[in-house]
Amino acid sequence: MTMATPLQARIADALSRIRHPRTGTDVLSGEAVRDIATTTSGKVRLTLLMAPGDDPTLVRTIRQTLENLDGVTEVTVDVADAEHAKPARKAPSRALPVMDQAPAAPARVPAPTPVAYPRLGRIIAVSSGKGGVGKSTVAVNIAVSLAKQGARVGIMDADVYGPNIPRMMGVNEPPIVINERIVPLEAHGVKVMSIGFLIDREQPAIWRGPIVMKIITQFLRDVAWGELDYLFVDMPPGTGDAQLSLVQATQLAGAIIVTTPQDVAVGDALRGVKMFERVTVPVLGIVENMSWFECPHCGKPSPIFGSGGGERLAQEVGLPLLGQIPLYPRIMEGGDAGSPIVVADESSPAARAMTTIAQRIAERVGATANR
Repeated sequence: MTMATPLQARIADALSRIRHPRTGTDVLSGEAVRDIATTTSGKVRLTLLMAPGDDPTLVRTIRQTLENLDGVTEVTVDVADAEHAKPARKAPSRALPVMDQAPAAPARVPAPTPVAYPRLGRIIAVSSGKGGVGKSTVAVNIAVSLAKQGARVGIMDADVYGPNIPRMMGVNEPPIVINERIVPLEAHGVKVMSIGFLIDREQPAIWRGPIVMKIITQFLRDVAWGELDYLFVDMPPGTGDAQLSLVQATQLAGAIIVTTPQDVAVGDALRGVKMFERVTVPVLGIVENMSWFECPHCGKPSPIFGSGGGERLAQEVGLPLLGQIPLYPRIMEGGDAGSPIVVADESSPAARAMTTIAQRIAERVGATANR
């Protein structure tokens, strides 16, 4: 087709050549793609319906295919849950329910039985009640710290809505697949897997619980982790689908709750503790991040976000305070540059605190390397 062909027709032709891995049909005739819209300036926007078993790389394939079309300047692919999508075509007319008809009760689906993955060692969730407390930073640094001590460590980015582990670890490229298993990337001696490797950086993950469950299960089952001593799972903040999906997918050795000293963060962290306790996952302890800022000139600590919040939470729930991490600018710089503080400045108070926390976690899970 040439530039004389209308853009919509060229888009339709391109989509008709993309096969859906699950259905075997093209994404257009199979109605996986909906609501295609274009502008006179060449911007394209469409909706892709994905079921829990679908390969998330399909998003990238569609986006890159359309970007290569003449006249297309920008492509946005919105992902929606296929199981909850309305039919593309109008269904035959039928009688509408009257007001006194009670809707049929939804069928109860039994929760999946957690699967043991002994080759993955101790699987530990790193969670927080709210965002912005440095949960991913803590996860990365304790993983790298244990790897530096000789342990076989993996980190799985389960924060499907905001995957930051690729940037913090300094790796971001599509992983290869060998014998239908995804080969994780590796950085600082740690094996890394993230949904961020499979979707475009600006692509929002508009996914419901079933897809989140599928991604977490696939990362546990279909990634060639090899033999690990520890697998740290960086969770999204809160107590939602990802946390429940992980608990249902596998047997956790424990969870770590990250908070700041601020009372608002501590209150949210308390809910995180109670959630894990309710689903019978042992909470290994509390990590207080951004505990104080140490003046580089006089050395005086300043509790910018308050003080003692992590310790009060630990006492309230009867758990150990695993450590307090000072606010240190190089932590932020290293996170953006892919150089964790335990590597970039291992003699700093922040790095020493991270190392101590990692050692205490290992002790809490009875961790001598299970070689």
